[in-house]
Amino acid sequence: MTATALPDAALPLFPLRTVLFPDGLLELKIFETRYLDLMSRCMREQRPFGVVALKSGGEARVSNDAVSLYEVGTLAELIDVDSAEANILLVRCRGGQRFVLGATRQQADGLWLGEATAVAGDPVLVPRAAHGNAVKSLADATRALEAQGAHPFLAPHRFDDAGWVANRWCEILPLPLEARQRLMTLADPLGRLDIVDSLMRTQQTPH
Repeated sequence: MTATALPDAALPLFPLRTVLFPDGLLELKIFETRYLDLMSRCMREQRPFGVVALKSGGEARVSNDAVSLYEVGTLAELIDVDSAEANILLVRCRGGQRFVLGATRQQADGLWLGEATAVAGDPVLVPRAAHGNAVKSLADATRALEAQGAHPFLAPHRFDDAGWVANRWCEILPLPLEARQRLMTLADPLGRLDIVDSLMRTQQTPH
């Protein structure tokens, strides 16, 4: 993966038991002080934070004991923030650029910071003819969900982009965390869609 240095010397991190894909939707309910402060800073400075999946350890831990992070994460860009209750924020984010995580440290308040280098985004490639079923099934599922008032994917929908299609399937297929992480890190979007298409043939896809 091609990588270049991010401008921030230390990227604030949000470790989660999930994998954020580029252009993916992330919804969070935030109540811990360290993350309330982080969201305020991100809104004020209009800057993203980094989402990294947890190999081990809990999301709410303050101590760094037994916490292990995957090496590749995704920038999260704030879309909107709603304060439904006192000291609770409902946050919606869009997945941005992937990054490779270097050295990490934890502040006294428990917030993780990490050195990060940005990874080049997927090239825009048209799905192969063999991917036709994966593309059509995703489009059909999206229309069905939207007819029910559900909007799992952020606009614009790019069914002619192999990486976008693969990423959306990776989000909704019943995959283990480690498998999602490996797929997110793949540099070849057509290869990622090949794997997704193979998985769809061996297990029932969600609708």
